[in-house]
Amino acid sequence: MESKLPKKMRAVVLHGPGDYRLEEVPVPCAGKEEIIVKVIAAGICAGDVKCWKGTEMFWGEKGYANPPAIAGHEFIGEVVELGEGAAEKHGVKIGELAISEQIVPCGECRFCKSGKYWQCFVHDIYGFRKQLNGGMAEYIKYPARSVTHKVPGSIDRIQAALIEPLACSIHAVDRGNIGSEDVVVIAGCGTLGLGMVGAARLKNPGKLIAVDVQDLRLEIAKYMGADLTLNPRKEDVIKKVLDMTGGYGCDVYVEASGHPSAVKQGLQMIRRLGTFVEFGVFAGETSVDWTVIGDGKELDIRGSHLGPGTYPAAIDCINTQKIKTDKIITHRLPLEKFKEGFELMAHGEGIKIVLVP
Repeated sequence: MESKLPKKMRAVVLHGPGDYRLEEVPVPCAGKEEIIVKVIAAGICAGDVKCWKGTEMFWGEKGYANPPAIAGHEFIGEVVELGEGAAEKHGVKIGELAISEQIVPCGECRFCKSGKYWQCFVHDIYGFRKQLNGGMAEYIKYPARSVTHKVPGSIDRIQAALIEPLACSIHAVDRGNIGSEDVVVIAGCGTLGLGMVGAARLKNPGKLIAVDVQDLRLEIAKYMGADLTLNPRKEDVIKKVLDMTGGYGCDVYVEASGHPSAVKQGLQMIRRLGTFVEFGVFAGETSVDWTVIGDGKELDIRGSHLGPGTYPAAIDCINTQKIKTDKIITHRLPLEKFKEGFELMAHGEGIKIVLVP
């Protein structure tokens, strides 16, 4: 059946470090079990900015980027075309909202076959490689292998662009195994860190502390459920946490800033036998004295990657405002102003910036 969609669309295409262009490209068509959605909003992630800036993890010898590709892995859209069998496979209909998880698993590697699809060895994520175009465009295709979720029509359609980062935040908090008496520190209150504050609040810890160098972000962290906010530019946050815990330190520390100083801060701030969750994406190598991890404190170090199994919870939390996300999106820009959005993110202005085609 011939597609009724336009032949061309606008899209933000990455070609190389610092070389992102608004171009007119073909609108994708739905093949067997594939979905085409009209993009409602696409978020700019800190990872997008690091790729744009040319960091090693994206553009080095083993870098992740493979241009040209349409950027963007945070998006929400309305289903406008379904390939053969797509409605049955993915459980969506024309006109409904749908989101695809940021990774499209290969289904064949040892991780996919054991159910750990978010660690897929091929690791195709929207928006960085030419084989999987992202959502900074008017339309996007969800492949047959995509992990797709229907989104209720009652959700705020722009807020729904936060589903992907909130799913990541919920997974990171789950990795911390937070108990009801735990003192929990979330370091870094960007979009992901704020989502973690909201998710951690639902665990009802003994005390929830948010740390960031920007007062605006700390104000929103308080709004989202932090009991205490600390700014390391204004006070000795390590001493503060140690003093309030009788010198022991926090029970759970979640690093969400991607800044090396937050790692060192956490290792000093956390108690013996504590749980350290590392989520942040770093622009370069980070060095610490690993002795504290073993001989010093026997810490439980846990990584956190993507949002496996947490998309339904993220959708529900945004739709019902169990997690108050309404202050996170600070800028809405048209695709034509994508460079302005990247610059705002790079300079730490605002929190979440979304592009609206």
